Amino acid sequence: MARVKTGVIRRRRHKKVLKEARGFYSGRRKHFRKAKEQLERSLCYAYRDRRAKKRDFRRLWIVRINAACRLNDISYSQFIHGLKNAGIELDRKILADMAMNDAQAFANIAAKAKQAL
Repeated sequence: MARVKTGVIRRRRHKKVLKEARGFYSGRRKHFRKAKEQLERSLCYAYRDRRAKKRDFRRLWIVRINAACRLNDISYSQFIHGLKNAGIELDRKILADMAMNDAQAFANIAAKAKQAL
């Protein structure tokens, strides 16, 4: 069998990794081995943080809803319990948006939640 040299394949593989590593600091974008190591680590962080992002946003929404609830003289937990009892099915994302941008509508929902308790 004929001997196969890896020149073209190796260059293609290196170019692919170095293209992904653009924007990394110093040798991590220029040297293949360093770039490959950093890229593996970075992809792990990206995967992890796509999930963490969802948790972070939920926490933010809860903080915003809680602040608006306190202005309407009700605690967050009582508010959520009141919504469940009243049969109001709004998710936290929508409730947080209402709390920030439409205080009057949020006050109406808070009043309904208080009545349902």
